[in-house]
Order: sequence, then structure tokens, then C-alpha cells
Amino acid sequence: MPCFFCGIYTLLVLGLAQLTPGKGGGQTINEKGKKYYVNVGQKITDDRYFWSRPSAVDYNAAGAAGSNKGPSNPDYLKTVQQRIDTFLVHNPGIQKADIPSDLVTASGSGLDPHISVQAARIQVKRIAVIRGIDESRLQQLLKQSIEKPLLGLLGTERINVLKLNIALDQLK
Repeated sequence: MPCFFCGIYTLLVLGLAQLTPGKGGGQTINEKGKKYYVNVGQKITDDRYFWSRPSAVDYNAAGAAGSNKGPSNPDYLKTVQQRIDTFLVHNPGIQKADIPSDLVTASGSGLDPHISVQAARIQVKRIAVIRGIDESRLQQLLKQSIEKPLLGLLGTERINVLKLNIALDQLK
């Protein structure tokens, strides 16, 4: 049995990885001379862009992990409150209750490249004002950027923040 897990299983996983985009090495985009991994969250906090989901590991793919702190942990609650306060400062007119949880909580891996459609929509006003773009154009960009659930069943609609921000920069 150990031989199965040492060799055959490893080869099976390697073979399956060759069928995925990026052949198991991750999907990349080259933008303005820089290489980005599409399937790994990026730290984006510039007000001119859609913000990404917070990371418990500061977006370090070598150390993927959650915070391992429960929802009643005082340190965790303090961190989430700081994220809420920061978001409210940068997005005037938004109410705390309207902030989607994925904008103030890290994912289990700490590297989620996606945000919910609601998390993107709540940022439209800030970006429209800063960039001088009509909100309806940004809403249309969001609509075009929505990724549907896998096979139409698994997961929820989501938006890849990196791809969205690259498309945002390409708006004329």
C-alpha cells in the first residue's frame, strides 16, 4: 500500500494537474511587464481599484493559512473591526451593516483571489468618483466579470479581483 501513495497516486495527481489551466503551475497574467497569479489573491488597497479580500498571511502563497482564530476571539474581532473602520473611511456613505463579510474577513487559505458580486458592487461609488467614471459603466464591467458557479451548481457567483482591476484600467 505505501508504494501506491508514493508513486502511483503522485503520478495520478500530476497527470490530472496537466489537464488544468496552467498545467498545475497556476494561471498567470502578464500585465505591464509584471507576472501575476490569477488564482492567488493579490494585495489591492488603492482606492482607485476594487479591493481584494483580506489575507491572514499577507498574500504570501508560501504560507497559505487562515487565522485559526474563532469568531469570538478578541484579537480576531479587533482585526475585523479595524478592517470595517478602514473600509468605512474609504467608502463614505456606506453603512457597517451593508459591508459584505468577504471584505473584512480572510478566507480559509488567506489567498482567495475572488470577492462576491456584492463586495464588488459596494465599491463602485468610490471608484467612480476617484476615476471620474460613470457608475453605470462600472456596473456593466462588473456584470461582464462575474464568474458563474462550477457546472452551474457548485459555489456562488464571484469576481476575480485581479482580472476586474486589469479590465478597469483598460476602460477608456
